[in-house]
Parts: sequence; C-alpha cells; structure tokens
Amino acid sequence: MTNKDNLLEEIREIVNRETKAWDTQDVNLLLSIFHPDFVWVWPKDNKSHDPLNWEIDLGKFDYKRWKMVYNDLFSNHILKHNKRKIIKIEISKEWNGAFAVVDIDTLWLHKNGQSNNWKGRVCKVYAKVGKEWKLTMHTGVLDYSLLK
Repeated sequence: MTNKDNLLEEIREIVNRETKAWDTQDVNLLLSIFHPDFVWVWPKDNKSHDPLNWEIDLGKFDYKRWKMVYNDLFSNHILKHNKRKIIKIEISKEWNGAFAVVDIDTLWLHKNGQSNNWKGRVCKVYAKVGKEWKLTMHTGVLDYSLLK
C-alpha cells in the first residue's frame, strides 16, 4: 500500500468514525473528530447554497458546550436512519490536508413527533495534526441536484 493509499484509508476511517458516532449516538466518539479551532456554519435549509443565508449556532468548538448540545440532541431524538456514502476524497500534495465529499441522508424524529432530515451533500475538510486527522471545516448539508 502506498503512502497515498494509507492517507486515503485514514480519511475513510475518520468519516466512518463520525458515521459510527451518529449511529451509536456516542457523543465522546463524535467529539473526537473535531479540531479545537473548528467552527460549524450551517445553511438555513438544504437549498441555501449562498453563504449569505447561512447561520452559526455553535461558534468555535468547545468540548463541554458541544457535549451538552449533542447529549440533548441524542436524548430528545430517535435516529430513524443514517445513510452516508463517500463520493470523493482528495489529499493535498503535502499530505497534511484533505477533504471528503459525502452524500448523507440522516433522519431524526423528535420525541414530539417532528422530523428533521439532513439530506444532501457535505464537504468535510481535515488537517493532519501530529499523527491524527481532525475535522477543521464542514459545509452544511446542501442539495446540489437543484443546480443541475
């Protein structure tokens, strides 16, 4: 296996680790992927391709605060399904940056019966920090089929 193959496998591993965290609702596993400087911006819906319409709800990654947010999500929602497919992985020529394009269909059902479907395409951006990869940026879920 070449170094590039090893790096591609490392990116697949972190994407799959995140998927496993959602599937098992393991907050600590989910939080293990984030870089300390991560900031998550999110579109108002999966049709909001223009960043002028995006929001920032959580601010910079904070382990304690984000743990509370995800514990709340998991305790108040049932995960009906979580389908994820890696479409593309790119590694920088310096082998210290990467991104993965992933199609997702994650359906949550709130205890009050309201559903929340994260369906579309995301781009997950990673940086090599020491010997491990950390998520540094992530687009919100967008439906690109509308642009074809």
